Amino acid sequence: MPEQREPYSGWTIIDLLGHKRLAGFVREEEIAGAGMLRLDVPGPEGVAVATVFINPASLYMMTPTTEPMARAVALRNQPEPVARWELPPASSLCPPAGRDLFDENDTEADERERIDCSQPADDDDEFDDPFDE
Repeated sequence: MPEQREPYSGWTIIDLLGHKRLAGFVREEEIAGAGMLRLDVPGPEGVAVATVFINPASLYMMTPTTEPMARAVALRNQPEPVARWELPPASSLCPPAGRDLFDENDTEADERERIDCSQPADDDDEFDDPFDE
């Protein structure tokens, strides 16, 4: 009978293929039948600012460490939020000229969410980016 082992968990520095470094508290989890590493990345106030699930095949190196060391590395290597280049420009959400984006079945809530397609979108103001300062 195979020997049962304890799943890994602990403060860890993770280096991923592609030259990306993250740190935080790691534990093994299963998602959709596959083993993954769950990394809770601490922020400046000590609260997790992100949870990242990592496929172990993408690991270059995993270094168990102390909590203070993992927190210090995590502060210098925060995961990045969705970037602008990953989102379509607002103008691409507009219908072709002469067609209405909404129809007679739209609700009042739909009416409030309409995109103003009458003017081209300004590259700097395509959407309100909550991460812009």
